[in-house]
Amino acid sequence: MAGENTDREVTRILVVDDVETNRFTLRDIITDMGYQAILTENGEQALKIVSRFQIQLIISDIAMPVMDGYELCKKIKENPDTREIPIIFISAFDDPADIVKGFALEGEDYITKPFIPEVVRARVQVHLKLYEATRRLQEINRQLQTSINEQLKQMELEKKNVLYALIRVARENASYDEDHMTRLSHNCRILAEAMQLSNQYSHIISDSYIETIELAAPLCDLGNVAIPTQILQKKTALTFEEEKIMQSHADIGARMLRDIKRNGDYNNFIQMSIEIANYHHENWDGSGYPEGISGDNIPLSAQIVSIVSEYCALTENRTYRGMYDKDDTFEIMQGDVGVKFNPDMFAILQKIYRQLQ
Repeated sequence: MAGENTDREVTRILVVDDVETNRFTLRDIITDMGYQAILTENGEQALKIVSRFQIQLIISDIAMPVMDGYELCKKIKENPDTREIPIIFISAFDDPADIVKGFALEGEDYITKPFIPEVVRARVQVHLKLYEATRRLQEINRQLQTSINEQLKQMELEKKNVLYALIRVARENASYDEDHMTRLSHNCRILAEAMQLSNQYSHIISDSYIETIELAAPLCDLGNVAIPTQILQKKTALTFEEEKIMQSHADIGARMLRDIKRNGDYNNFIQMSIEIANYHHENWDGSGYPEGISGDNIPLSAQIVSIVSEYCALTENRTYRGMYDKDDTFEIMQGDVGVKFNPDMFAILQKIYRQLQ
């Protein structure tokens, strides 16, 4: 284990030059500085070495066979794993055009032959320090980003907990079964998984989509927290005015979720929750509310929750009636196919009825 740590701490400098004398001269200077020199003859070999070893600095000739220094630099800088390695060009010529071209390819420095040991040492030290400073900054940024991500996850979790607490209040106000949220989430997931396997929906529904709709589905009736309990629990038909108040829960829930989104939460969970809350009472034929949109203009997530919510409602006890069994439930829902529900989605729901809770 100690040997591994020591090996990791070695500073390796790759020298790329087709002239043996130049390679050995640079090797001696680098070794005297306490670093490890790795020697190779051309850019192609250099790329293989860089892929195998942790290299902190490259000193490369420009004019070489097989692959010259410019092409080597271009490939090093194009690779995200190696682009931060500093490259110092070496050449017997000091043509300004050569220097400009090297910098244009993101080379860090340029020294000429014959080598002056003091100049080589100074340039090597400068770029090793810059490289180490860059690495430290990247690590600090990584740690900072990790910390920020953890805080954001915690904030997101707290928001979800608050939302689910509000949903439980809404459920209790409406006298839903205690396991209503669990059944709704599970059944939406099952339907979405089945739709993912169909040619019609496979390009729309991803694994991430399935995870998200399972979490977002219970928020469909979030707006019920603002609806009077006497309306939610009324056992007789609602008056026109009461019906309008009841229907307002869709808009109220969506507005509550939009407020959360405006405060900085832009993830898929909140966006899908808004769609579900706002549109889960829209009907396939356009006779629903709050906007009266129809067909595929209704967000798919809202369509899924709408049909599953109806299934769950019919198979649960309510204050005004008992629960229906699955056969009766599907017979009742069949009458709303093409009116309330997407016919293709209902057909898929029927095929997986055994998996539904």
